[in-house]
Amino acid sequence: MRIAVLGAGSWGTTMASLVAPRHDTVLWARNADVAKAINADHTNAAYLPAFDLPPELSATASLEDAVCGADLLIVGVPTSGFRTVLEEASTCIRPWIPVVSLSKGLEKGSNLRMTQVIKEVMPGHPVAALTGPNIATEIMSGKAAAAVIATEDLEVARAIQKVVTRGLFRVYLNDDVIGCEMGGALKNVIAIAAGIGEGLGVGDNTRAAVMSRGLAELARLGVSMGAHPTTFAGLAGMGDLIVTCMSPHSRNRQVGEQLGKGRRLEDILAEMHMVAEGVKTASVALELAEHHHLALPICTMIDKVVKGEIEPSGAYWGLTPAGHEDDPG
Repeated sequence: MRIAVLGAGSWGTTMASLVAPRHDTVLWARNADVAKAINADHTNAAYLPAFDLPPELSATASLEDAVCGADLLIVGVPTSGFRTVLEEASTCIRPWIPVVSLSKGLEKGSNLRMTQVIKEVMPGHPVAALTGPNIATEIMSGKAAAAVIATEDLEVARAIQKVVTRGLFRVYLNDDVIGCEMGGALKNVIAIAAGIGEGLGVGDNTRAAVMSRGLAELARLGVSMGAHPTTFAGLAGMGDLIVTCMSPHSRNRQVGEQLGKGRRLEDILAEMHMVAEGVKTASVALELAEHHHLALPICTMIDKVVKGEIEPSGAYWGLTPAGHEDDPG
């Protein structure tokens, strides 16, 4: 099988590294220098500087070369450029080739999930989302991890599962695409809130409260959109939320922590090589919540913080409003 992975960030490179030893795999990098380094030195210094990549993995800066002969397309580019890359790839992808999204976010403007974007740009192709509590550097280190492949067609899911499962990286099946994608997108917003708490030094009790109430928020919105409630207790919900809120490797948590320490968002983002999706996801989540007549207090506060409407130090006063004596979830 020939596999094309689009996006040479840390997660795209990790996925390409997992499948390359068993399949003919090409990784598309927007930066030609990154592609050259992967081919010549088997390294990706910008995103995974401490790791050697499989010698079987090849890279290219030509989207056409990567996509045209692919039997499976895996897309790991940021949500802001997701549609554009797909539109370019759609001119040469073969019919009926499955397309898997690695991106955890929502498209600003349309409010669509990434599998919905794929369906719009590449109609007729089976689509899936690979998501879960996955820190790229830990997987590259060979540590155990688990993910879910979410698609409505479980036959397609099983075929993809066989391709991407390797060693201690296990992949489970889930037909709740809405729940898995919404869990992956909204947990980034909650992680910013948890990071702010870390930066402010609010304590573990408070951060645990924010995380658990954050889980209730994303589950409430997801269920209103058609997701299964049980999804949010699994890998794509609680599992992804925990690792993104707690791991020092989490980009969204890092953004929140630096905000909590008083730094400006523009300065924080300027220093980052990778995208913190939660910064833009908060406002999209609120638009979806308004459509479904829901209140999302944590997302509301984080949206105000990233827009500069309130200081991070004042955000926590609004995250756990007084008068909520019950915990309905």
